[in-house]
Amino acid sequence: MDRQRTIKKEVSLAGTGLHTGAHVTMTFKPAPIDSGYRFQRVDLEGQPTIPALAEYVIDTSRGTTIGRGDARVSTIEHVMAAVYSLGIDNILIQIDGPETPIMDGSAIEFLKVLKEAGIEEQDAERQYFCVRKNIRYINEERGIEIIAYPDDKFSIDVLIDFNSKVLGQQFASINDISEFEKNISMCRTFVFAHELIPLFKMNLIKGGQLDNAIVIVENKISQDEFDHIADVCNKPRVAAREGILNDDLKFDNEPARHKLLDIIGDLALTGKMIKGKFIAKKPGHFANTEFAKQIRQVIKFEQKNGIAPIYLPDQKAVYDINDIMKVLPHRPPFLLVDKIIEINETSVVGVKCVTMNEPFFVGHFPQEPVMPGVLQIEAMAQVGGILALKDVENPKEWSTYFLKIDNVKFKQKVVPGDTLIFRLEYIMPVRRGICHMRGQMFVGSSLAMEAELMAQLVRNKIDEENNESNTEG
Repeated sequence: MDRQRTIKKEVSLAGTGLHTGAHVTMTFKPAPIDSGYRFQRVDLEGQPTIPALAEYVIDTSRGTTIGRGDARVSTIEHVMAAVYSLGIDNILIQIDGPETPIMDGSAIEFLKVLKEAGIEEQDAERQYFCVRKNIRYINEERGIEIIAYPDDKFSIDVLIDFNSKVLGQQFASINDISEFEKNISMCRTFVFAHELIPLFKMNLIKGGQLDNAIVIVENKISQDEFDHIADVCNKPRVAAREGILNDDLKFDNEPARHKLLDIIGDLALTGKMIKGKFIAKKPGHFANTEFAKQIRQVIKFEQKNGIAPIYLPDQKAVYDINDIMKVLPHRPPFLLVDKIIEINETSVVGVKCVTMNEPFFVGHFPQEPVMPGVLQIEAMAQVGGILALKDVENPKEWSTYFLKIDNVKFKQKVVPGDTLIFRLEYIMPVRRGICHMRGQMFVGSSLAMEAELMAQLVRNKIDEENNESNTEG
């Protein structure tokens, strides 16, 4: 079981904001279980906190900004990427200004200080977001596409294309988050020279320098024009040349790797560690955060309605119908489970295929056949009975009897053609023959019914009498 993580001790760093030019101090603090990522503006009255979640994103121009009320923190993506890459689930980030420090334009300095703090496991299970079916964001006008596919680990492929003769098309990938420190964390943000004056006039990039951003000169610019850009932006003059001004590229595809860094930071706004494969074409902060919002909607839906077990009709059953009849005493037409597809010490998943041949459809209802709710509960109980009886010696000698049914909710009709997928898990271990389970019934990915069931395992009297007779004989 993966456990949640926080940092062991408080650590701080200071620097200048890329756009505001403000000198800020940022402090990372351990945080309790299930608190997630939070920023706190300690320079504002009341020291307000802002959850680092996609629904709090208020601006994505040249960086990701979150806000709540009058409090806001901008350019958070590099910090978030560093935190996420270390598998940290809960952390409080205090800051005394409106923007995180840019440092060298990458995530490496944040990563270093967090590693200095150390990572500590907490006494709570980590809940992953697992991509169960494809999630897609498309902006056809801008040629942007981000897709998430089901996978058992976190990976990203990125393609960038700015129609630039200097950059060309660039590709970057990460096959596991463990590769972040070595291959992605030191990759810096970048900007085109022709954007500098417009950005500065927009009151941005006040803290930008050649040592914290890659500057790309797309077309030949005279020395006078170069000097003019430097003077307008209050930056040191440099020799004019075409191409990339920086002489210290970390990788040939450093811009693409930085875009991958940005996506990781923006996906951290989902609030969950993720298992899935992401492919992003021409990503940016707006697309990234909109995609994170889509994932947040899926997370909220799953939290409210539960996650349907994956059922593949051609997968081999753990218990087929003959195996089931060796455990349960029920027989047609009252045997209401067709196969078991998963079972372990604490939970079970079973399947019931509903057809028009069910005898109860004759009278319920002739003009609109609907499976009775009591039989849905009975089918759920039979699946639970498999779990309860699986380790009992001679299960046919035992029966399960309802003691209590609580919190039953019917969310949609069950009709001929539906395939019912039941998942039951113990609420508490079996004691003195008392079984207490929580059950969910899905049709496809939709939660159709849920309930809490309590039953007692009782040895059949006829079997007890037979055993006594055999002993006497």
